[in-house]
Amino acid sequence: MQLTPSIRSALAAGAAVTVLFAGAGAAAAAPAAPKAPATAPAAATAHSPYAQLRPLATFSAERLATADLVAAAKWGTGSPIDDPAREQEVLKSVAEQARQLGADPAATTRIFRDQIEANKVVQRGLYRQWAANPAQAPTERPDLQEVRKEINRVNGELVRAIAASPHARSAPSCTPLLTVAAAQVRAERQLDGLHTVALARSLPSVCAAA
Repeated sequence: MQLTPSIRSALAAGAAVTVLFAGAGAAAAAPAAPKAPATAPAAATAHSPYAQLRPLATFSAERLATADLVAAAKWGTGSPIDDPAREQEVLKSVAEQARQLGADPAATTRIFRDQIEANKVVQRGLYRQWAANPAQAPTERPDLQEVRKEINRVNGELVRAIAASPHARSAPSCTPLLTVAAAQVRAERQLDGLHTVALARSLPSVCAAA
């Protein structure tokens, strides 16, 4: 059976919600990601739980966008997707940033472990696509050091968002509100199936690590 764009979108949204809720261990059903941005919760004021959680979804998606550049930089070079030394460097850095902001370094590290794994989901997915369809493979190689500067910038934004949301992340409403936020980000950025699933992979520890 040929998959229409609407069917592919529904499958991607369902996969994302499944991954998010499996990781977060939520018992309630999640709203499916909409094709257009859903209406934000009415109480989404500057200090509401939703307003505190939305940046986590936004910066997670922004960080995922760098995975495309990392994959393009590594493609054809023999460099592995897994880079334990770089990963430890990132985790050490964000933990220190969390301490400086008075946030929980352990919670921040757990969230960033998911961020790192989500980026690798994108990289592996792109590698599979390019191997199967060489014509889609990148023809230019980004400067990996410049890409990492952008990753570091987004990391800092994400650490600040984590530091600003301890109450929202520990609230019973965290998982459904985070799912709505992720669905809106997905729709606004028009994420494909690969990046939708990766976005969900980046978020399970958010509501479990306050």
